[in-house]
Amino acid sequence: MTKHALVPIDGSESSWDALDYALEQYNGKQITALHVVDPAESVYAGSEGGAYDSTAFDRTLERGEELCEQAKARLEEGEYADSTVLETAIETGRPSQTILEVADDRDVDHIIMGSHGRSGLSRILLGSVAETVTRRAAVPVTIVR
Repeated sequence: MTKHALVPIDGSESSWDALDYALEQYNGKQITALHVVDPAESVYAGSEGGAYDSTAFDRTLERGEELCEQAKARLEEGEYADSTVLETAIETGRPSQTILEVADDRDVDHIIMGSHGRSGLSRILLGSVAETVTRRAAVPVTIVR
């Protein structure tokens, strides 16, 4: 039986659905809600000419902290607050690689994540974090859509 589930959160509806699923299915267990800050998107993308923008990075970290607080609030508002341990974490790196590293480092035995459901050209260009994690994870992965 799963004792520690990892739920990557990015503020999308599918990531909140994944957290809700984890809270329901793994009541009484430990859940880590993880927000990954992708420097390629947060630090360089918002600046003119692709230059480093430290204020954009700070804003992205603040957004991650807000998402972690929202995750804690979801637990507190639900019926699982007394029995489920919810830990939050913010890490920086490529999302799929960071999710896999955190799963390994924290002895996670199940990853539960949302999927944006991209298809066509956007999927080819952007890739799929959920697909990469599913292919490379050493533990079971549940995709919630």
